[in-house]
Parts: sequence; C-alpha cells; structure tokens
Amino acid sequence: MLKTPQQKLWKVVRQAWNWKPKPARYDPEKPPEFTVWLNILFAFASCFTVSNLYYNQAILNRIAESFDVTFEKASSVATLMQAGYAGGLLLICPLGDIFPRRPFILALVGFTATVWLALCLTTSFPVFSAVSFVCGFTTVTPQLMLPLVGDLAPPHRRASCLAIVVSGLSLGVLVARILAGVMAAYTADWRGIYWFGLGVQWLVLALLYLFLPDYPSKNPGGLEYVGVLVSIGRLLATEPLLLQAALVAFLLSAVFTSYWTTLSFLLSSPPYGYSSVVVGLFGLIGVVVVLAAPVYSRLVIDKVVPLASAVASLTVELVGVIVGTFTGSSHVAGPVIQAIAIDLGFQLTQIANRSAIYSIQPKARNRVNTAYMVVSFSGQLTGTAVGNRLYAQGGWVYSGSCSSKFSTSFNEAGWSHFVNAYVPTVAFVGLAIVISLARGPRESGWIGWSGGWAVRRDDLPSTEKGSDTEADAGMVQTELAVDIDNENKEAREAK
Repeated sequence: MLKTPQQKLWKVVRQAWNWKPKPARYDPEKPPEFTVWLNILFAFASCFTVSNLYYNQAILNRIAESFDVTFEKASSVATLMQAGYAGGLLLICPLGDIFPRRPFILALVGFTATVWLALCLTTSFPVFSAVSFVCGFTTVTPQLMLPLVGDLAPPHRRASCLAIVVSGLSLGVLVARILAGVMAAYTADWRGIYWFGLGVQWLVLALLYLFLPDYPSKNPGGLEYVGVLVSIGRLLATEPLLLQAALVAFLLSAVFTSYWTTLSFLLSSPPYGYSSVVVGLFGLIGVVVVLAAPVYSRLVIDKVVPLASAVASLTVELVGVIVGTFTGSSHVAGPVIQAIAIDLGFQLTQIANRSAIYSIQPKARNRVNTAYMVVSFSGQLTGTAVGNRLYAQGGWVYSGSCSSKFSTSFNEAGWSHFVNAYVPTVAFVGLAIVISLARGPRESGWIGWSGGWAVRRDDLPSTEKGSDTEADAGMVQTELAVDIDNENKEAREAK
C-alpha cells in the first residue's frame, strides 16, 4: 500500500523525534552520569522556561496601552499565567511518574514554544489572555527536571546539584523582570521580550534534544492517571517527612511573597521615595542567594542531615527579619538585610528539604514534588493576600516588616501596637522552626527524635573506597539497579 506524502512526512517527524544522540541514550550497564555540564544545562533550561511566567509583570502598563484595556484588566494576564502554572503543577507534573521523562519534557517545551508565537502576534486581548493561561499551564518543565536530578545525582551530591537548578529557577525570575523592563524602556515594541522568549525556548528545546538523557519509565505496572492524582494526597497523609517539609514550605513561601509584594509600597513612600527603577533594582539582591546557594549546598547541605541545614537557614531568616524590622524605619539597610535573610532562608531551606523528600519514594519523585509544590504555591497565594491586607491595615511592620507609617502608629499606640504588628512574619518563621524541630533527622514517625542526634549524614561515601567519581558512579548504579529490579518485579506481579 502506497503511503501518502502526509504519512511519509509524519513517519520522518516521528523518527526524528524518537532518535536520541549518543550522549542521551540509556544504557542499563552504564547509567547516565550527572555531569557538571548536564547540571548547568538543567539550570539554564529551568531559568528560561520559568521566565515565561514573569515577562509580563514588568510591562503590564504597556500591555494595557497596546490592547486599550484598563490596568486592572491587563493585570489579569499575570494572574491567568500563575493560575495556569498552578494547574500544571497539579495535573501535568504527576505524569512524570507515568511517561518517560525525555520525550515528555521535550513535548512540553516544544508545545509551549509553538503556542508562544501567538503571544508575539495576536492583537486580541482575549486571545492573548487565553494563550497566556495555556503557556503557564505547560511551563512546568523545571518541576519535572528537579525530580530527575534526584534520580540522576548521587545521594551525597543531591543537595548541591539541586541547588544549581534551583538557583537557575531564581535567576529566571530576576532575568525575566529585568530584561522585560529594560527592553520595554528602550524599544518601541513591548513584544520584543516575547520574541526573545520565543527564541530562547527553541534554543532550550534544541539543547535538551541533544543532551537530555533518556531514562526508563517508572511505571511498568501501568499506574493510571487518576490513581496517580489520588496518590498525591495519600503521600501527604502517610509520609511524615513530606508533610513536614511541605508545611515549612507553605510558611516560608507566605513570608517570601508577603515581603516582596509589599516592598514596593514601602520603598516608594516616605522617607525613601524611590523611583520604580530603583525599586526594581532591589530584585538584584536575589543574585546574592543565587551565587551562594550552590556553594553552601556543596560545603554544608551535602555533608550534614537536611534538618540541621534547614534549622540553621531558618534561624538566619528569623534574625534578619528582626533586624530589618527594628532598623527599617530609619535606614534602607533594614529592608536590604531582611531581603537577603528571607531569600537565604527560603532558598536554602527549600534545597535542604527537597534533598530529603526525594529519598522518600524514588519511583514517586514527581508525585512527591507535586505534593510539595502545591502546598508551597498555596503559601505564595496566602502570603500575597495576607501581606496586602495587613499592609493596607497598618503599614509595613503590620505585615511583618517596617515602614514610615509605623513610626507614627508606634508613638501613638506604644509597645502593644508594635507587638501586634510585628507578630505575623516572625510567627510564621518561628512556627517553621518548631515544625522542623518536631521530628529528628532519623525519625520515622510523625513526632520524635528516635534514631539519634548526629548531624553528619549517614550515606556519605567512604574516602577509602576510591575517588569521588567512582563513589558517585557506584551509588547511582546501585540506586538505578534497585529501581530496575523493583520495576521488573512489579511488572511480573502485574502480569
């Protein structure tokens, strides 16, 4: 039977899509090695895919002018994109435990890059809004890559490898806002940043196509999609470590977003009165954390139990919040110190807890990550809503920091008002410390410290067994072999 030209073309496309370059092919005798180059590629891809969510935030006024809509209506674009991302976290990320990750990630990046073209061309605001939601829904590639890092990186290097990818995520937020603001200020067409986003997404797709390692499906037993979704809630109900990490993430996400949401109000008001450009440059404070996180993770988190690192990071954050509150009304150093402390506490605690939860169920890492991120994202929404409301009621300190409004209210109402205004942020960070200390690093139950107080990790390789590279390869091979044996066993049982 003769094939039509369309069938021939489809066959060529399918063959090209399924073809894998030699560095990306999976060999069970020699599992893929998570090299520094691959780690940097994951960070780069995460940086410029998560940027999709934030390009619009710096140019909402230009979007409103271009489509001739109100600023309030234009701001719905940012909301729709974040809502789409939340939906993708819940509905797409768990599929990483069903499908092989390489073709799944490539399909998501390719689909998003293709649909993104509509954002560059459309003149209809409803279409622009709808496509923004769709792109937000499929921009979850970083949340599929992070569990893959957990699969590929050796356990004693997992934290530092995760830190590099998480730093790429954080950098993506900064890059998107800064590039969008600069390009909108110095170019006539605000869509220039969207054309940039289109180009860099195709670059990411090309790099991942060439170097993203293939990895066998973690679902040989044929787990169905509905069962995967149900198991996410079950994981939170049956895994104490996951619930503990998720609750801490909720609290810290609320503190983080509350601070950055209300910061612009403080800096643009007396006694500071900074311009929007100067206020935007405060985002560069995050670069300190981006640079520090991988170094700290390699030197500290990789060598101690995650709990020790998390509590240390939370303590730094608590001290920073206190210092920033007391000094913020008189000197700009207060908000700067507080920003650095909140960023450090949020990122380093997140890295430590991620390295811990990825050891819970290796075959369910995408579902574990989904459960963690859904709770964390809920904290972001809570922090935005609560921060704005508290600021509207009583100023900067009322939301956990310090503003000029507080100086007057402090003089009028005295110490009791200060305590009431000061409680929210400190209480959230303090509660995060309490939740972290409720379970010891080796506790298997919900509360307690059984298993010892030792701070040093138990899974560090012995230096007497060979070089770090040999130890890394051995540990990854062992972990992969166990996964494959379990998969084969489940497949036989299913039959």
